Amino acid sequence: MRGNELILRPVKENTSGEFAEQILADLIRQGYSGEELLEKFKQAQRKVRPAVEAMLAEADRVAESKSGGYSLEDVFGTEDEK
Repeated sequence: MRGNELILRPVKENTSGEFAEQILADLIRQGYSGEELLEKFKQAQRKVRPAVEAMLAEADRVAESKSGGYSLEDVFGTEDEK
């Protein structure tokens, strides 16, 4: 909001760098270095977007149906159980 205006801006998409530091740190811990590290990093980076898209699709499926998810009562119990 700015004054009596509602300002909408497009979301900036972060392309392929979402988990770069975590991926590199994990690969280094595994002992990779040099060209092998670079190749393993590229392989891991290619898997990030499909994994995130699969998670979002699953979240959409759960949100659209009553089954497959957890209710607040499932997670926290009911008032009677306290």
